[in-house]
Amino acid sequence: MLFRLLRRHLRPYKRSLILLLPLQTVSAVGMLTLPALNADIVDQGVVTGDTGHIVRVGGVMLLAALVQAAGTVAAVLVGARVAMAVGRDLRAALFGRVQRFSAQEMARFGSPSLITRTTNDVQQVQMVVLLALTMMLMAPIMVVGGGAMALRESAPLSAVLLFSLPAMAVMFGIAIRWMQPLFRRLQGHLDAVTRILRDQITGMRVMRAFVREEPERIRFAATNEELRRVSGRVGFVMTSLFPLTTLLANVSGVAVLWFGGHMVGDGTLQVGSLIAFMSYLMMILMTITLAIFTILMMPRAAVCAERVQEVLDTRPSVVPPDPGVWETPLRGTLELRDVEFGYPGAEEPVLQDLDLVARPGEIVAVIGSTGSGKTTLLHLVTRLFDARRGAVLVNGVDVRELAPARLSEIIGYVPQKAYLFAGTIASNLRYGRPDATDAELWRALDIAQATGFVASMPNGLESEVAQGGTNVSGGQRQRLAIARVLVRRPEIYLFDDSFSALDHVTDAALRAALVAETRDATVVIVAQRVTTIRHADRIVVLDEGRIAGAGTHEELMAGNTVYREIVLSQLTEREAA
Repeated sequence: MLFRLLRRHLRPYKRSLILLLPLQTVSAVGMLTLPALNADIVDQGVVTGDTGHIVRVGGVMLLAALVQAAGTVAAVLVGARVAMAVGRDLRAALFGRVQRFSAQEMARFGSPSLITRTTNDVQQVQMVVLLALTMMLMAPIMVVGGGAMALRESAPLSAVLLFSLPAMAVMFGIAIRWMQPLFRRLQGHLDAVTRILRDQITGMRVMRAFVREEPERIRFAATNEELRRVSGRVGFVMTSLFPLTTLLANVSGVAVLWFGGHMVGDGTLQVGSLIAFMSYLMMILMTITLAIFTILMMPRAAVCAERVQEVLDTRPSVVPPDPGVWETPLRGTLELRDVEFGYPGAEEPVLQDLDLVARPGEIVAVIGSTGSGKTTLLHLVTRLFDARRGAVLVNGVDVRELAPARLSEIIGYVPQKAYLFAGTIASNLRYGRPDATDAELWRALDIAQATGFVASMPNGLESEVAQGGTNVSGGQRQRLAIARVLVRRPEIYLFDDSFSALDHVTDAALRAALVAETRDATVVIVAQRVTTIRHADRIVVLDEGRIAGAGTHEELMAGNTVYREIVLSQLTEREAA
């Protein structure tokens, strides 16, 4: 999976990869030349006392060192640029894919896992690419070239390599086999820590309200300890390889010195050649060590690549049309025809046999008990899900055929949980319409009954908003979310229980202001509170996913049992009348 992922994302950088090979070759040749020149200085200069020869060959060594340094710097620069570009492309690809996910795919992966895959997992793959291009690519050149140069210096001593290289291969092969499952578990525990941490930070107020700090601390500590335990085992395997590799290199060095010393004494080997052979041996072993440590990181990178590729291979259940319809025969019309929808794996559909029409100038309210499918209905209109049967039509066109940008233009949706982005109040209000003027922003705030608290802030429209809008109250978040939709002036307004955090006085004032603002638009209000929807032109009652009745408040009170029970659970008979 790792090679499949890299093969695709390295393709745009073929020229850089082609350039990298000669640069690494120049660097390796420069490095391999130095021990041979050093041997020449010792044998032909130091032993004979020829100072001129030492100076001449020393100059050549200096030149070779400069060439080697220049090749190394250039190769690392090119390799690093390619690795960083691959990381950037992977993050962009993941972000683009997640942007196309429906609520179904989001629920399948979960936000913490998607965050980890986009950050940590991509970083692991990026690091392996960097090490592969800067270290592993040079390893074959150094092993082949170093082996040839070592054989040139002394064929008998080269037998030491026949022992050290297989021993190193066996040692690292065992380590790789152990680490593959450990890395898989490590990434899973990292997901779990991210999930718990995100839950605890987001739900801090709830934790404190229920005095759950200690149980949550214990839950996090248990998951964190499991991550530490697995990380410790990974670290133990990796760190054990350092002393073993050093031991192997030292044993090989001692063997070379032992046999080489006897050969020097016998006159069959010169001192300079022995020194050069030792240098080549250390170069080969260290190069292989660095290359294999890169290989050791590949099991984790392979696991991360699988997780990244899993997201990239996931086809969204809601597929945008290509190119999609832009021109519509109607304006501001919403219609549901015999709609049925069920969540994957559910025994019963959430919505079934649903027929509903809302036209411009109408305020249509949807009410029902918890779990009756009110929010799901709006999700079908905004196309967070697709209907299993039937059709959802906006302006006379099936939403599955409308271009997503066009559907977004027509519909203004205020979700059940108002969310504000980090920035300013102005940037949040301009989220759907960047060219809106300050006057238009203030007008939207005035209709949403938010002018008072925004004007009282130190910087007005430029006041800072924390991520999620956590520095304002729930009611203020709802009013800002409503104002954000009003700035867009869509043809169809969808309010998903968007008045639940408002007091009755603010709720009534906001709804009265909305009537004048949305006179030519279609308004659909989902609500739990009867006082919010009792004055709607038409009230649709949902019961277990079916329409149990539709009409005005008075008509439903007189003839609909389900609606009457909902009303009387909130109001007295006198208040309801």
